[in-house]
Amino acid sequence: MKITVWKSERLLVVERDGLEVFRCKVQLGSEPVGHKTAEGDGRTPEGKYYVCTKNAQSKFHLALGVSYPAPADAREAFAQGRISGEQMRAIEEAHAQGKRPPWDTELGGFIMLHGQHPEGKTGDWTAGCVAMYNEDVEKLFAMAQMGDEIEILP
Repeated sequence: MKITVWKSERLLVVERDGLEVFRCKVQLGSEPVGHKTAEGDGRTPEGKYYVCTKNAQSKFHLALGVSYPAPADAREAFAQGRISGEQMRAIEEAHAQGKRPPWDTELGGFIMLHGQHPEGKTGDWTAGCVAMYNEDVEKLFAMAQMGDEIEILP
């Protein structure tokens, strides 16, 4: 299964075997234009990731973890001196093993596909996550498996 998010259209589409099986509208980070590069920048990342966690107890109803940061993010940050070689290797190793990368670096992390804000916030309100109506995240959560591809496009 592949999950694609088009940030500019605020749209999430799920495909299975090349056929669309689900679509819904989404909300993004408070700074929706551009790729996430740092903790607290309010941006939703762009690139190829995978489902690295499933949380049925999220304060945002249900949540699927996005495997951000990716190795390319880590290599760029290491070259800029923003993370250590050890942190870069930990991110690369997590991706090689299909696990959750470290979410405690300067790059940020804990990016999720999740449900609505408990207080009903609208517009682009997340800290970088992709939010959707609770009924939509319920459908997505039921379909998604660990390791499913996630692509987030501008």
